Amino acid sequence: MKRKIVAGGFAASLVALSLVVASAAAKPDFSGKWVMDKAKSEGLPPNMDQAMTVTQTGDKIELETKITTPNGERVIKDSYTADGKETDFTPQGPQGAMGKGKRTTKWSADGAALEVSETATLDGAGEVSATRKWSLAADGKTLTVELNFSGEQGMQKTKRVFVKQ
Repeated sequence: MKRKIVAGGFAASLVALSLVVASAAAKPDFSGKWVMDKAKSEGLPPNMDQAMTVTQTGDKIELETKITTPNGERVIKDSYTADGKETDFTPQGPQGAMGKGKRTTKWSADGAALEVSETATLDGAGEVSATRKWSLAADGKTLTVELNFSGEQGMQKTKRVFVKQ
């Protein structure tokens, strides 16, 4: 009887361990070239195009975003480290650096999405805060970035849907 209990306990431990390993392995890899699908995106100007190049190594995510409007193109470089620690960052605007901020990036509880929370003091615009959630479709071909931004003009929500190239 004791052997069955011990064997059952051992088997349960293996199942629990495999679930932990599976959830750790479930973290998406956002690497690739992504182009915004304007028809599926929400809360953005209709005359704006956006493309991103994302390079991910483990919890470190580097991105280069190209934004095109009738006023021209601009490229913004940024990075995230999904370790749950607060870090300093420099918000970027049309002319480059535009203030100072703090950012925390972590994986969602289920490991399936990236969650970013930040606050910043922007030159001439005061205090702002934002949350972002990056999620990848099961087929790995659609990336959705949901942004909630709060500043002088109130709360703004956008959803950008990208297709992998």
